[in-house]
Amino acid sequence: MEDTDGTVKQTAPVWAVFGDLMSGLLGAFILILVGVLGVQLELASKLEAEIQQRKIAEQRRSALEEALAGPLASGRVTLNNGRIGISGSVLFATNSAALQPEGRQLLTSLVEPLRAYLGAREELLMVSGFTDDRAIVAGKDRFEDNWELSAQRALTVTRTLIEEGMPSSSVFAAAFGAQQPVASNADAKGRSQNRRVEMAPVPRSSNAISTASAAATTTTGNTAAP
Repeated sequence: MEDTDGTVKQTAPVWAVFGDLMSGLLGAFILILVGVLGVQLELASKLEAEIQQRKIAEQRRSALEEALAGPLASGRVTLNNGRIGISGSVLFATNSAALQPEGRQLLTSLVEPLRAYLGAREELLMVSGFTDDRAIVAGKDRFEDNWELSAQRALTVTRTLIEEGMPSSSVFAAAFGAQQPVASNADAKGRSQNRRVEMAPVPRSSNAISTASAAATTTTGNTAAP
């Protein structure tokens, strides 16, 4: 009897340790499972948000295309990723920020659809001026460089839109000089594409406007050309 009791006393701690070990493993498994489920839920939430953002972007693009159906059909403007593009040659002569009659007529045709589009959303219209990388000839016209030229052209378009009925609180101007080219500057065709004015609806928020303004005024170089 004494030997049996001794055996029981010796084996009891083993089972206790085994039980503690299993409890620890079960707890670790539960923690891992909860973590995996949390990651999956987070990924599902991010995916849903991305799908929703894409849906909203597609709705905005469709609405903008519908609003600008006439000008787009005429081929005088382009629409790419929510940006309305107008060739610089339609609006301005070389080295000039004076609006040509054809350019004013085109801008006038855009005011009503853009005003209706912006009015239905909490958005502003950012008017951006761009140039190619050719330097302005010294002493020609009154522009110091093409940062100044792109800024003046953007301002001219902005003021014209306002004169033709666009609320001044719904539009602002930005200048990019030779930054963000859409084609190579190695040939005349590419440079012509880079000399442009773009208009893009942006959210009506201080953060969005600050970001756009910062991008527009970052002067990492000033060698653009009209």
